[in-house]
Amino acid sequence: MSTGLIIALIVIVAVAVVAAALILLARRPQGGSTLRRRFGPEYDRAVAQHDGDARAAERDLAERVKRHGSLRERPLEPAARDEYAARWGVVQERFVDSPQEAVAEADRLVAELAGARGFPDGERYEEQLDALSVHHGHHLQGYRRVHQATYAAPTGGADGSTEELRASMVEARVLFEELLAPVREDARQDTVDTAPAAASVPDGRSHRAHVPSVLTRRHAKGS
Repeated sequence: MSTGLIIALIVIVAVAVVAAALILLARRPQGGSTLRRRFGPEYDRAVAQHDGDARAAERDLAERVKRHGSLRERPLEPAARDEYAARWGVVQERFVDSPQEAVAEADRLVAELAGARGFPDGERYEEQLDALSVHHGHHLQGYRRVHQATYAAPTGGADGSTEELRASMVEARVLFEELLAPVREDARQDTVDTAPAAASVPDGRSHRAHVPSVLTRRHAKGS
């Protein structure tokens, strides 16, 4: 076999291998597993919005990461965290007598806290949701539910509506607590600022605002 023929065969094989690799890459969704891990339930929601087209959903999610992935959450002073936690407690207490008003206030409070942490403010709700989904996608649905409940008339009977509102509050509280917790940068600062106080706490925990909950069971006037 001549040298020229051997070289030609090598080139043909190499081209075939490259072509096969390109076909496989084209068929496989790019970054699908990474996006699924990052966005959690938001990944499935995006796929559903695109009528099951995972590739289209992943393009949208990747664009969100491109726009908001570099966002760094601003630190909160410990006093500010305590104030937000206290305000959430007031909202939950209000739920007992005025569920709809309490849910609307919870919606505003989550939006305000997200803005304080550096996300787009509540006036740009859709953009704020997109940014939050990149960093808190696993616990975003509760915020979406209280927002929808705030701007849509309740459905079903009184008991069913109250239970739906209660469930949305409980779910939104998870995101609220995530936003309230120190991120890595300000967590280190808290350790420095509150080390003497933390040493005096029996369980040794460092400073973290406590968010009370009165909604772990059904609370409604007349229930």
